[in-house]
Amino acid sequence: MMIFIIVIAVIVFVAVIMTVEYNSLVVLRNRVDNQSAQVDVQLKRRTELIPNLIETVKGYAKFEKSTLTDIAQLRSKVMNSENTSETCAADAKLGRVCSKVLALGESYPELKSNTNFLKLQEELSETENKIVMARQFYNDVVTKYNTQIMLFPKSFFAKIFGFKKYALLESAAEERKNVQISSSDFQFE
Repeated sequence: MMIFIIVIAVIVFVAVIMTVEYNSLVVLRNRVDNQSAQVDVQLKRRTELIPNLIETVKGYAKFEKSTLTDIAQLRSKVMNSENTSETCAADAKLGRVCSKVLALGESYPELKSNTNFLKLQEELSETENKIVMARQFYNDVVTKYNTQIMLFPKSFFAKIFGFKKYALLESAAEERKNVQISSSDFQFE
């Protein structure tokens, strides 16, 4: 009878440990998914601002057809990507093109004084900051999650229940370069 009680106590103890560890991993995974969605929200906000910015700038500048095509294609990729990594890769390229458009304001006083342009420039700048913060928070949550699934005893349960590592969002080498624009990037009327 005493052995039976000990066996039951061990089974209950293991079940409680498994439940606690599983639930803590689920909470962490859900935080990662939530932060991924937060990054997507900010990227979507930027893609919604871009057409307004382009329309405002068009009144002052006539773009090369390839620049407009690039913006449209990159915006579409950001909006239709399958996962956070794809979204961020397309977004990095889109950000570089947007930076060129925003830099026009520095070169052309009449554009720089346009209230719509200034408002859009401010909103886009604010959105860029939110994207940076969302990516940073995402990476923090992913690091915590990845660490937990690697530590014992969670690593044991993570393997049993199929918890997989998430990739960190890293900036591409081209994102780290300063944006350079020249008059050949845009044709003016």
